[in-house]
Amino acid sequence: MPIKNRLAELLPEITAWRRDIHENPELMFDLPRTSRKVAELLRDFGCDEVVEGMAKTGVVGVIRGRTDTRGRTVGLRADMDALPILEETGADYASKTPGVMHACGHDGHTSMLLGAAKYLCETRNFDGTAVVIFQPAEEGGGGGRVMCEEGLMERFGIDEVYGMHNWPNLPTGTFAIRSGPFFAAADEFEIYVKGRGGHAAKPHETVDSTVTAAHLVLALQTIASRNVDPTEQVVVSVCSMESSSKAHNVLPAQVVLKGTVRTLDAGVRDQAEARLREICAGVGATHGAEIVVDFHRGYPVMVNHDRETDYAREAARRVTGACGEYPLVMGGEDFAYMLEERPGAYIILGNGPGAPVHHPKYMFNDEALPAGCSWYAEMVESRLPAG
Repeated sequence: MPIKNRLAELLPEITAWRRDIHENPELMFDLPRTSRKVAELLRDFGCDEVVEGMAKTGVVGVIRGRTDTRGRTVGLRADMDALPILEETGADYASKTPGVMHACGHDGHTSMLLGAAKYLCETRNFDGTAVVIFQPAEEGGGGGRVMCEEGLMERFGIDEVYGMHNWPNLPTGTFAIRSGPFFAAADEFEIYVKGRGGHAAKPHETVDSTVTAAHLVLALQTIASRNVDPTEQVVVSVCSMESSSKAHNVLPAQVVLKGTVRTLDAGVRDQAEARLREICAGVGATHGAEIVVDFHRGYPVMVNHDRETDYAREAARRVTGACGEYPLVMGGEDFAYMLEERPGAYIILGNGPGAPVHHPKYMFNDEALPAGCSWYAEMVESRLPAG
């Protein structure tokens, strides 16, 4: 089935929602305007139930089909939060909040699920229940985890769950997916290198935390190059190096390193953390410095379930005629928590040429809206067929 005609007709309305959300971005769990708009629209569409306040500002809509005889429920999820980035798109509807913008397309995800919800409320061409999930705090806050901890799956009787993300530089409106591990576990670390500061002209009287930190940055790269099986995937990136001194002639007492570890296997994840701690201890001993490691486990590996991936792929083919195979992604995604709770799958939607996500010039492509809306709706109609 191609793009659904009704959703093509709704494109101007869906585009208006998207641009309004883009113009008024909100961060993490603090989404009062966005969640209020979503809840009001769901009620206007005629959702059978609208629940607000899950994970502080999450919104859930329940849409019942023609009959409930099959008793199955399909969940569809979209994220709503923006990023702390100063927008540089120059769009007429650019962010009105300085330093905050929708630089990952969550405005598009929310609008596509709203479009699908309106269509499903109008047509009810399915037997069972559709649950539309609008989640806060995907960008580092773990809103998906919080919604699951608050009983999302049990409260609404969700049997399987599906999500979507736009992807710049994939042809507009096309789809791609893969089964099994898809997005990486995203862990973070802070490493405190504590030496003994002093005059730069007398390094022999100090324990140089800067030199120690420099050795540490290089040594940590051996986790990927010399410790982990080359057939596995791991990224260790030191992204920040901050010194307690800002002077040209003072050796600092402390240097702080901040970074991330990305893995696609639970065993490799454990191995990478263990080696990071061992390397820090060894480098510290070599240079006579004290090194303290704070390692924070973030989003787990996002794993698409095999059977549900096939369902998602077939729905995409019915919408656009094709669905590609996408490579592994080392970025993190907190839809992983929902896929740990229930079988389901996460699909990629092409956003066309343009800046990458998390870039100040990124912009969601409104031409992708009909395909995304249609896929969401098709997941419900194909998994809960009428009659």
